[in-house]
Amino acid sequence: MKAVVHTEFGEPEIVLNLQDQPIPEPAANEVRVKTILSPIHNHDLWTVRGRYGYKPTFPAIGGSEAVGIVDAVGENVSQIHVGQRIAVASVHGTWAEYFIASAQSVIVLPDAVPDEIAAQLIAMPLSSAMLLEFLKVKSGDWLIQNAASGAVGKTLAMLAGARGIHSISLVRRDSAVVELKELGIQHVVSTEQADWKEQVKAIVADQPIIAAVDSIGGTASSDLVELLGENGTLISFGTMKGEPMQIPSGDMIFKQVVVKGFWGSKVSRDLSSEDKKRLITELIQGVLNNTLKLPVEAIYALDEIKDASLASLKQAKKGKVLLKL
Repeated sequence: MKAVVHTEFGEPEIVLNLQDQPIPEPAANEVRVKTILSPIHNHDLWTVRGRYGYKPTFPAIGGSEAVGIVDAVGENVSQIHVGQRIAVASVHGTWAEYFIASAQSVIVLPDAVPDEIAAQLIAMPLSSAMLLEFLKVKSGDWLIQNAASGAVGKTLAMLAGARGIHSISLVRRDSAVVELKELGIQHVVSTEQADWKEQVKAIVADQPIIAAVDSIGGTASSDLVELLGENGTLISFGTMKGEPMQIPSGDMIFKQVVVKGFWGSKVSRDLSSEDKKRLITELIQGVLNNTLKLPVEAIYALDEIKDASLASLKQAKKGKVLLKL
């Protein structure tokens, strides 16, 4: 089978190559999936660089999420059948014609969910849904997030709105304000504007911001803590700048701010099967009723992986970059 492989860690556009690999065979409690589409996530690229929590052995096939058709099942698999269209995330090797997944982890999809949405339905949206629950915010509360034009930021805002939770989405480009508002997201503020903090304060008026999500680090962490209300929670979701969080001790002390880290893979492992099913059902319903929109930037063939990885790294994307098998 054709697969995108790397035999060393490094920049994706350099170390990723299309190669022939053996077609994998499912073991007990596993299924083999024939890939239709697979997204390129930031964490996939960090994995290729060798700078993520999961480090593969070589030769390694990239990719961690996909939509596809069940092609074969292993022993003891009774609930999933050959021919079913499924979505799955938190797996390995989806940038290939075939990959293996735990039968328990795959989600059988309604026909009404398009492949382009199904391919990216689980990893980032589920992370957003888990993050929303992790924040312990309820209807009527205010939360704020930076880097909000990314996949998780957009999804978090849409899911929050559907639950009646108010969110402020900080973006780093004025043009991104229009992009998010076209998705139905309210209260979008560009940090390119000199008075952006005053804009945030005007939006919330005298209501406290209960929680903040930081995907940037550095001085951006300090900005969020400044806007948090007393007893607020700051969640570190990522470090786009690659810098340590900078948080003034005064705000930490006098506001009694709590700082936590969030890693979707670990939270997902600790999530009960009932809660995971509930959240995935919420995502599917959001797609079907059009309150959850998952746009696509571009679709590339597998042999265009170098161009696709560079496209995925570009700023100002409207959505995910997908690989088509």
